[in-house]
Amino acid sequence: MLRLLSIAFAATMALAASPAAAQSYPSKPIRILVGFSPGGGTDVMARLIGQKLTEAWNAQVVVENRPGAGGVLAADLTAKAAPDGYTLMIGHVNSHGIAPAAMSKMPYDAARDFAPIILIGTTPNLLVANAGTGAKTLDDIVRAARANPGKLTFGSAGNGSSQHLATEMFKLAAKVDVLHIPYKGSGQMIPDLIAGQIGYSFDTMTAITPHVKSGKVTPIATTRLKRSPAYPNLPTVAELGYPGFDVSTWYGLMAPAGTPAEIVTRLNREVERILTLPDVKEKLNSVGAEDGGGSPEQFGKFVRDEIAKYAKIVKEAGVKLD
Repeated sequence: MLRLLSIAFAATMALAASPAAAQSYPSKPIRILVGFSPGGGTDVMARLIGQKLTEAWNAQVVVENRPGAGGVLAADLTAKAAPDGYTLMIGHVNSHGIAPAAMSKMPYDAARDFAPIILIGTTPNLLVANAGTGAKTLDDIVRAARANPGKLTFGSAGNGSSQHLATEMFKLAAKVDVLHIPYKGSGQMIPDLIAGQIGYSFDTMTAITPHVKSGKVTPIATTRLKRSPAYPNLPTVAELGYPGFDVSTWYGLMAPAGTPAEIVTRLNREVERILTLPDVKEKLNSVGAEDGGGSPEQFGKFVRDEIAKYAKIVKEAGVKLD
């Protein structure tokens, strides 16, 4: 009850001060919290948007990595921050879709404790293999898993990440037993994948694409129901005999609940513009990020739909994070 009252009070005060706040915004550095280590897909998106905001507004935008609990730590810090537009975060499928469904005790309400600003993009995860495994196809991995139950290692950005959930769904769909190895973000996981410490991963396309292009890992399949424009010749897991297999990663800009509507609108319009810049579009297209943009209201509905979607998937997969 006290938390609800404090949120309501903060929202009232923010609304009262919002016209003046919006006119002078930004007047000090803005920080964008990232719930994963540097080098992962969420970090890439944050730095891309942060750089363009800095250029547009001549204001300092600092990306702050706060890895932990699959993005939940950064989301909790954001939810409890002052709702003044100076603490933002890259909301993520982990912190605002999977964790609310898989954790029995959440430190925040993913639908109510945030002001959605804009969806930046949705990407498939990419099933990849260390080159040393020799795997070239999904059938290769399934055969190896069945021949070595419990021994094939699949890395992820952490417990409760979309990569983790994709691994659990793969285990169910293919009826195999593989070993999940959680990390604190793709930035920590990828070096071990390249070095052969782990064999496979359903990693974010944003983070893993540079290493696919360099030949350090082998791409196997993508995890949306449709093929990615970034990998038009790469099949989806669904079309390889596992219909309905759909686990994507999305990124969106968020602020604490109660942030003045005028500031949310200004951020929305500026990021919407940024998403249309040729170099930004090229970067997003190169990593398969699709469907970005839209209003805060549309993003809010998207988040609520994701929470409902993953509640169903988590129940079917039996995933528990606590």
